[in-house]
Amino acid sequence: MLRSLVGSEMCIRDSCTLLSYTMAPATKPTKFLKPGKVVIMTSGRYAGKKCVIVQNTDMKNKERPYGHALVAGVKKYPKKVVRGMSKRSIARRSQVGVFLRVVNQKHFLPTRYNMDLSKELRGKINVSDASKKAESKKLCRKAFQARYNAGTNRWFFNRLRF
Repeated sequence: MLRSLVGSEMCIRDSCTLLSYTMAPATKPTKFLKPGKVVIMTSGRYAGKKCVIVQNTDMKNKERPYGHALVAGVKKYPKKVVRGMSKRSIARRSQVGVFLRVVNQKHFLPTRYNMDLSKELRGKINVSDASKKAESKKLCRKAFQARYNAGTNRWFFNRLRF
């Protein structure tokens, strides 16, 4: 049996017959790094912390010659709360610390989890200068704290153990 490949067509020549069929064209890879995807930072100051993609950019630009994403993550996870604690200590221990950062896509690990960002964060996050970043950070902290208090996305607010 003899095989030859011509363009996108493959020919198989058996002893007496010639069969030819076309191969399926290569498909584009699916874009799964969308806003709302939960990722884990793999390098840098926040390595091992969970964060969520707020805005993704697959294209390169002069400032960042690589695919990158703006992520909002949990810098300080809430601590364990027990029944005997006062309301003040419970409030203090259940605070969520937040960070905002533009990260190279190779420096985080996507998970199977998604987090609905809804209207509270979409289009309102900006890290172009320090004052806008501080304002955006407050907005993220408020949104994350509301989620934690409501008990939604429980896995996101638990520290990774490794």
